[in-house]
Amino acid sequence: MNARNWWLMISVGLGMMLNPLNSSMVAVAIPRLQHAFKLEFTVVSWIIFSFYIGSAIAQPVMGRASDIFGRRRIFLAGLVIVFAASLLTPLSPGFGGLIVLRVVQSIGTSMVVAVGMAIIRVNITDKQASALSVLSMFTSGAAAVGPFIGGVLVHVWGWSSIFYINLPFVTASFLLAWRTIPQDKPSADIVTKLSLRQWMNRIDAPGILLFTIGLVAALAQMLSAKSSGHVSLFNIIIGLSGLILLMIFVRHELRTAMPFIPLRTFARSPGLIRVNVEFMLVNLLFYSVFFGLPSYLQLVRQVSEFHTGLLMLSLGLSSLAVSPLAGRWIDASGPRPAQTVSAILMALGSVWIVMLDPASPVISILLALAAFGISNGLNNVAMQAALFNNSPKELIGVTSGLFSTSRYFGTILSSLLIGIVIGNPFSFRGFQVLGMILTAIALCLVFMSRRRSLEPKNSLHSLDDR
Repeated sequence: MNARNWWLMISVGLGMMLNPLNSSMVAVAIPRLQHAFKLEFTVVSWIIFSFYIGSAIAQPVMGRASDIFGRRRIFLAGLVIVFAASLLTPLSPGFGGLIVLRVVQSIGTSMVVAVGMAIIRVNITDKQASALSVLSMFTSGAAAVGPFIGGVLVHVWGWSSIFYINLPFVTASFLLAWRTIPQDKPSADIVTKLSLRQWMNRIDAPGILLFTIGLVAALAQMLSAKSSGHVSLFNIIIGLSGLILLMIFVRHELRTAMPFIPLRTFARSPGLIRVNVEFMLVNLLFYSVFFGLPSYLQLVRQVSEFHTGLLMLSLGLSSLAVSPLAGRWIDASGPRPAQTVSAILMALGSVWIVMLDPASPVISILLALAAFGISNGLNNVAMQAALFNNSPKELIGVTSGLFSTSRYFGTILSSLLIGIVIGNPFSFRGFQVLGMILTAIALCLVFMSRRRSLEPKNSLHSLDDR
């Protein structure tokens, strides 16, 4: 790859890392926010959930917007929004305003993530898996060191610093992106000549509205029930209303001429469906360990928060270390072998979790974390390569956005699974049951990866000319 491509990857990587960085740093600020706003944990925890929900909805919407208005415009606009939200969030006078600005921040980072992969796919045609491995190093590295960086910032400068830290990264990404991302030719020039009704039909405003309200209702009520510890009639009614709206959304998308999410294209391309389902499952596995193992360490092993953070850092660092190797391997052999090895490692790691007890040596915990970390590093590259292989080039924006949404579905489901299985207060038996469930899911992934290839083995660009 030439120097321009390297600078392009750095500019995109600096922008894409903002989403995992901000979703992980804030977790360590919860106690400070509780004290600052005098709120209960279940209320303050919505600063995490709101970011996940906002990202899950915004990324496919912004992917669709990039297909209309252009990837460069959406990427740069997203960085501007993140800058403004990061600057204003610490100045919020109340917790409600903090949540609103947090959602705005998630929308801005989603605009960047939704088009980042598409920019790389369109502009770097040589050794794409290696390029994806560079992006994975940014995103995996941000997720890995996010809690550690957040802990240091909160300890030294207070909770507001986890928002201000975004500003230098946003500035650097914007300046580099302005110079390196090529101008694209959006179809927005045509849209400006249309009437308001024609414009709304072109972007499929009814579909976006149904998708947004339905998903917010369904996810918010599930997370509300999880955080409060009980399911009320109100939760059930709103949750079912959300599911009904999502079914209406599916019916609408199948009938409209210009759908926000081209479900018919997905139906004709089973590979796209498999990629998103598998990506959701691998993130369900990874984040169940990411969120569940610290409770085992602190409540069963009586490990301090500092040492728990150091142990969990090995999860992200092993993922970060394997990413460049994964890129070269996938460039040579295609995504399928890496996906198979990743599924096997997750199965072994899950079995290892089942075997843990209060006296297990630290090395056994590190081995389980390493298995999940390495598998995550392989998956981050292999799944994106599989997505590229199965996605029509003209729809790469919306398919990239949905791909990222699958990650957040997996993350949210992991939170729900932990709450249901482990319980509150923490149950060590429940933790072992969690390991059994993760083992079953991982074995399903092994079967899926061995049963059918997601793409031609040696052709990462087989669909470029669709």
